[in-house]
Amino acid sequence: MAEGAAELSEPGGTQAGAGAPSGRVNLLGLARTELEGFCAGLGSRPFRARQLMNWLYKRGCDRFEDMSDLARAFRSELAARAEIAVPRILTTQRAADGTCKWLLAGGAGQAFEMVYIPEPDRGTLCISSQVGCALDCAFCSTAQQGFNRNLSTAEIVGQVWLANHELGSGPGSVSGSGSAFGRGSAFGRGSAFGRGSARIVSNVVLMGMGEPLANYRNVLPALRIFLDDLGFDLSRRRVTLSTSGLVPQIYRLAQDINVALAVSLHAPDDALRSELVPINRRHPIAELLAACWHYIDEQNGRSVTFEYVMLDGVNDSPAQARALARLLAAHPAKVNLIPFNPFPGTSFRRSSEGAIQRFRDELIRGGVIATIRRTRGEDIDAACGQLVGRVKDRTVVRLGSKMAAATRRRAAQGAVRTSAPGRTAPRSHGA
Repeated sequence: MAEGAAELSEPGGTQAGAGAPSGRVNLLGLARTELEGFCAGLGSRPFRARQLMNWLYKRGCDRFEDMSDLARAFRSELAARAEIAVPRILTTQRAADGTCKWLLAGGAGQAFEMVYIPEPDRGTLCISSQVGCALDCAFCSTAQQGFNRNLSTAEIVGQVWLANHELGSGPGSVSGSGSAFGRGSAFGRGSAFGRGSARIVSNVVLMGMGEPLANYRNVLPALRIFLDDLGFDLSRRRVTLSTSGLVPQIYRLAQDINVALAVSLHAPDDALRSELVPINRRHPIAELLAACWHYIDEQNGRSVTFEYVMLDGVNDSPAQARALARLLAAHPAKVNLIPFNPFPGTSFRRSSEGAIQRFRDELIRGGVIATIRRTRGEDIDAACGQLVGRVKDRTVVRLGSKMAAATRRRAAQGAVRTSAPGRTAPRSHGA
């Protein structure tokens, strides 16, 4: 049983969840082929899975008894063997700019966060993939909390379902003409929870707590549900996976699914990036960029977005901008400059507005598309890098310390080999 599954609940508050003591299967965790297999196991034909997906993702229905075009016997069987369970909301915060942040129960005192960011032309939901994060990026508040566990597919999909429900319907019914998804929004194509109406959540970004590619097994089926025309039916350009740079998984992703790719770069050279993003010591920049260009080639994508947090006096000089431009120019890349969002205990400071603009201008002069991200939700700690949740850290050694120790061991071993008996230093040609 997945830890914390018992704290998943339906919007009405009844305790339920994937892997709960009842042994019922959470249908939100099943991609189309898996749902077809589940229905087959109940003695039903594949078209029942399509009907279920319509109720789940187009109408937002969470009660089997309301699924009126399903046979009564099949509904009874579903009630006994399955459930529709989403994470339980612990707190809700709304910022002055309209940004909304939810703290969601993760089991055993854990919690994770998701954030909704409304814009005139879109509504973006930033979701989490883990409770905490093990990658130990120096400038990220989530990383300072440590890591506890991966979220299940149902918990990842459940965030999108829940946000649409909360933003669209409140306590209203999800059956009949009153729909949950899409009420009152003004953008996006046909809605999931409201036939023919516009979407409330038009974009989904895996940029919340955790490293999505470190939870590949559960993230991949969630992505498939987001894109499936019987699921949330989102355009692949409106679903973005952000990674710190797990290179083997980027190659794997290129074979498995086509979504927008964002990469946390944050430095133009390996020495600095290894300090800011410790995974760089295992997968340096050249290796990471090769994986990114491979992903674009395999998926016929338009570009990779490189995220670059602006840290005063650390990575924001014009020379560093020119070095970054040399790395990315002539490649399908664009850079999103992110003003640093402070959190308690950090020694980093946000670059000045002028420094950020000069950095952007240098990139553009170097032939790289560059934009500056507007900070949203800062007054409720919902901005980029500020999500913390509640995490009981299960890591024994932080990744940065572990990678630094490994580097020191390799250096020491190299020194021993060089000074071993019988070895002589190579002579220069001029000796």
